[in-house]
Amino acid sequence: MATPIQIRMGGYGPSSTGFSLALKRIGDRLSARFGDRIDVKYVWNIMDFGYKAEDILWLVESGVLTLGYQSSSYLTHRVPELSFVDLPFLFADTAKARAAIDGAVGLRLAQAIEDKTGFRILGWYENGFRHISNRVRAIRTPADLRGVRIRMLPSKVHARTFELLGATPLVMDLTDAIRTIEAGEIDAQENPFANTVTYGIHKFHRFHTASSHFYVSRPIFLHRAAFDAWPDDLQKAMREAVTESVAFQRALHLQEEEQAQQVIEAEGGEVVQLSAEQHDTFVAAVQPIYAEARAVLGDALFKLA
Repeated sequence: MATPIQIRMGGYGPSSTGFSLALKRIGDRLSARFGDRIDVKYVWNIMDFGYKAEDILWLVESGVLTLGYQSSSYLTHRVPELSFVDLPFLFADTAKARAAIDGAVGLRLAQAIEDKTGFRILGWYENGFRHISNRVRAIRTPADLRGVRIRMLPSKVHARTFELLGATPLVMDLTDAIRTIEAGEIDAQENPFANTVTYGIHKFHRFHTASSHFYVSRPIFLHRAAFDAWPDDLQKAMREAVTESVAFQRALHLQEEEQAQQVIEAEGGEVVQLSAEQHDTFVAAVQPIYAEARAVLGDALFKLA
């Protein structure tokens, strides 16, 4: 009997999250079809083994893991085109965001990633719209952010956005962010509600604002050399399994967001829902970043969105 093809899938969240359940869905589907031709194993949360969340990138690119996911912002220093989808208030709602990521914008960005890395991109999970949480005060206007120290993903666009809003952005990996938030060393962070609850941040932050300032996707990337060496039927099956898992994860994400907001409020947190007028003050404050982005990226991606 031939040696089974090793497939190692990993992420950076508990096994109960939608992302982990989506990985399990991929593995179950492949195992049901290929049986002992493949050997599937999982590392649900690499942080449990002393890694940082950002390490998922090199773990897959080096072939230690076969498949992983990570917020696209972590790759902007290598793939500048990804900074386009880091722009604040780029998408009006989830439907428009998904249409762009599943359409021409996503195709262009996937190609840019593959051109500059050792990944094969097979789809995009939804991290979704991000919101502000903090331990200082309720945030209803940009003025309320003045001087607030807030953790950011490693994205120059994200950092610039919060500079324009008056905050003090601090770029750090999730692992470090959790530690500093628990220690009270920084004031705020921004994440989907589900992430805020998953990582226990709501226990340290009383104030939450449903700002929906960024929409972030998580590309599903594979070690390209391994994937390209697989037989055609396994490559095709993996592509199909990933596509199905994306639909599954996105549906779960919407449920997770609702449930997480309920948890926040049940445990004493305050969730501010911005009025249309309040939302518009945030949008107006960050407008300079669009001219700055066009100067760097050109108009091509803007025409696709």
